Amino acid sequence: MVFAGKEKKDRILGKEEKKIVAYHEVGHALVTTLLKKAEPVQKITIVPRTMGALGYVMQVPEEEKYLRTKEELISKIVTLYGGRAAEEIIFGDVTTGASNDIEQATNIARAMVTQYGMSEKFGLIGLESVQNRYLDGRTVMNCGEKTESEVDEEVMALLRQCYERACHLIEENKDVLHELAAYLVERETITGKEFVRIYEEATGTKLKEDENKELEEDKKEELEETGNKENQESGEDDGIRSIGAGCGRDADADGQDDIPEDH
Repeated sequence: MVFAGKEKKDRILGKEEKKIVAYHEVGHALVTTLLKKAEPVQKITIVPRTMGALGYVMQVPEEEKYLRTKEELISKIVTLYGGRAAEEIIFGDVTTGASNDIEQATNIARAMVTQYGMSEKFGLIGLESVQNRYLDGRTVMNCGEKTESEVDEEVMALLRQCYERACHLIEENKDVLHELAAYLVERETITGKEFVRIYEEATGTKLKEDENKELEEDKKEELEETGNKENQESGEDDGIRSIGAGCGRDADADGQDDIPEDH
């Protein structure tokens, strides 16, 4: 769970920057919706937060999970790259807003190769061990320099494939991307119900029933209570669960942002 802090309404984004952030966040939401086994989008906002994020997408899993499949991890990486892909395709340029997304995607890909045995090249070999798991989580490579270099190449290849997948999904769904982004620029926040309505009207397709329904009230209350409790401990009030830590960070703000077939 990632908390981005309370709304910071005195931070006003310029017109162009607001548009970029909107496309970035909608890029995340659209890509995750197009992938299998995606958690339903519950909220998209481009209202800046006190902890530095300029926007975020909130998703809530329908059930608690402790294990992740290879397919789910790849989908996560593709989703993390959805914001950067939208920026590049729509504006022909990229910003610093994806820095935390890239960091998280890299960490997932590296763990897949070195710790989870999910690499075709290396197979079931533990190439990296985690030390001080309950402190700083520092990792140590258990291989020579040549193998370590090959690990880097394998990680980069996986990340490239995931980014290309994100770009393909964005390119193939630009019409709905434009509609969602325009709505977000105007309203600044989109609920899960609004997201589903716009998506279905723009694409002429219906999302799966489990993706289409709103959270039950008790689940919403549980999320809010959990977020408030966590943020009270860290000095913040407004809790969220997001795809990453949101688009963009102030230069002085600390914080971190966490190839299946299409439908």
